[in-house]
Amino acid sequence: MNYSHLFGPVHSRRLGRSLGIDLVPAKTCTFDCVYCECGVTTDAGLERKEFFPVDDVITELDCFLSASPPLDYLTFAGAGEPTLSKSIGHVIKFLKDKYPAYRIAVITSGSLMGDPMVRNDLLPAEVILPTLSTVFEETFRKIHRPCPGISVNTIIEGLILFRKQYTGQIWLEVFIIPGMNTSEKELMGLREILLLIQPDRIQLNTLDRPGTENWVRPAEPGEMERIRSLLGLPVVEVIEPENFS
Repeated sequence: MNYSHLFGPVHSRRLGRSLGIDLVPAKTCTFDCVYCECGVTTDAGLERKEFFPVDDVITELDCFLSASPPLDYLTFAGAGEPTLSKSIGHVIKFLKDKYPAYRIAVITSGSLMGDPMVRNDLLPAEVILPTLSTVFEETFRKIHRPCPGISVNTIIEGLILFRKQYTGQIWLEVFIIPGMNTSEKELMGLREILLLIQPDRIQLNTLDRPGTENWVRPAEPGEMERIRSLLGLPVVEVIEPENFS
């Protein structure tokens, strides 16, 4: 069978052997991040849609998983924002009902966490991996270039609410861009909010492959260690750039 909505399995630094599930067309996103390794966002928006017939996705999953392949996670990801898909909750429920042995992860920008329907859709998953790289609106807009209607405060409030509802693991990514979110002011502001969100892991990441904007450079290992030390929280870890997904 030719798969249109599944990719991999791939080896992920964070998630081990992972089967990717892609529910949105490439570069359909709420952000146009300067560091995105998938290129410029071509279809920006906030409206949640069913981009593909959900039965097509379920047919592919049935075909692939019926042989019980060894996987660490089924991961909703891809070259876009997976929570834009109105089908994500339906597909997660299908997987939990029919293939409960598999753990489910969702890699998300966190941009729609202010929406209670999105938070509800994600509750059955074992791991949610959102991104929060700054708590300052000006920096947020420079890094992520969000669609109108998205603010960093709405994302923060959504993550705090989600943590109160959610019994699974939150592995929060902080994407480091030297010179943009690496000052002591930036990091101390971030630390204050991280204490409120209480993620199970805080994963520092930096550029591995060329991003959307060629001026974005990766942080050196020493700088990543400095940031980890400044944040001063026991759950902070530095993720090696290669195979980060």
